[in-house]
Amino acid sequence: MKRVAILISGGGSNMVSLVDSMVGEHPGRPCLVLSNVPGAGGLEKAKARGIATAVVDHKPFGRDRDGFEAALNTVLEQAQPDVICLAGFMRVLTEGFTAKWAGKVLNIHPSLLPKYKGLNTHARAIAAGDALAGCSVHEVTAELDGGPILGQAQVEIRPDDTADALAARVLPLEHKLYPAVLERFLQGDHRPITLP
Repeated sequence: MKRVAILISGGGSNMVSLVDSMVGEHPGRPCLVLSNVPGAGGLEKAKARGIATAVVDHKPFGRDRDGFEAALNTVLEQAQPDVICLAGFMRVLTEGFTAKWAGKVLNIHPSLLPKYKGLNTHARAIAAGDALAGCSVHEVTAELDGGPILGQAQVEIRPDDTADALAARVLPLEHKLYPAVLERFLQGDHRPITLP
């Protein structure tokens, strides 16, 4: 059984979808939910599911990203994950971190990569006049939102869409796509999948 650590910064809705999928014949089990925000709502959801939680608050580290990541690594090494899933983890990780865990870190991003890396993805897709938006799961590398794409799901952008309305339609797709990709990834299958 593969051990999965999940990193969050907020309410943890994608974390919950991952955790709730890891039952029965699934090849993975959650071993840790870690947040960089002490009051993140997802921590209580993880505790309610009997999962170990930890916090590494980034604020005391200021601009010392290496120090923050060293503290992250200390906690992660104790949990001994086979795979790390970033699920709304709002910190950019350095090359030192991504190299240490190379081939073991997944992320979900709310755009059809390679379009719209970074933030404000839905607003940018609407502003560009795109017909489609969606989400992508990718391997994490030193390049921001730039690793190999493992899965995508898409929705049509409606004429009257706002960024919030579009985000609300994409989120349920994230909750389906991420667990599907994780299960395949843990079985050694890295072929990209597309959800209709």
